[in-house]
Amino acid sequence: MELDVLKTVEWMEQTNEKMQAKKDELTTLDQPIGDGDHGINMARGFQEVVNKLNDTEYNEVSAVLKDVAMTLMSKVGGASGPLYGTAFLKISTAVKGAGTVERDLFAKALTEAVNGIKQRGKATEGEKTMIDMWSPISEAFQQASDFRPEDMMEAAQAALESVKELEATKGRAAYFKEKSVGHLDPGAVSTFYLFEALADVWKGDN
Repeated sequence: MELDVLKTVEWMEQTNEKMQAKKDELTTLDQPIGDGDHGINMARGFQEVVNKLNDTEYNEVSAVLKDVAMTLMSKVGGASGPLYGTAFLKISTAVKGAGTVERDLFAKALTEAVNGIKQRGKATEGEKTMIDMWSPISEAFQQASDFRPEDMMEAAQAALESVKELEATKGRAAYFKEKSVGHLDPGAVSTFYLFEALADVWKGDN
């Protein structure tokens, strides 16, 4: 399990495919508790990411991820753009100088991403946000020395089920208090698709 430039671009391409396919689902999830535009924003943002990556030549994974971050920050509206952008910018910084990103380095980069999301969103675990997806997946990377794509998806699926049962205490969803229990956070679901795309890319290594 490693990332080079080609695999990183493939990760973003597969993420974009999922965001396009799941645009309506994400928007529907966002309508009762948010602005109702999460799916539209994510689909537009990752399409712009792919357009940017396909028009640029890269020699380093860090440079790819920096462009992902900058594109999402500029093209995705609401809170999602800055939060996703911050996550990718932190990963980019953490892997700078590495031609190929091995599992251990990626695990450290994910930790930096989680910390970045927390700082930018002024949120923490248990508040029913995308952190409740990023954090458990990051922890799973830290804990497993022989980490497989299937392990990542098991961690992501378990996190998604846990998020659904949380009461939102952050963002617009917090206004719904106990009514938010049982409802999936759209940012958590889009995060699930992001890591599902990564797992798909890494399965090709096996």
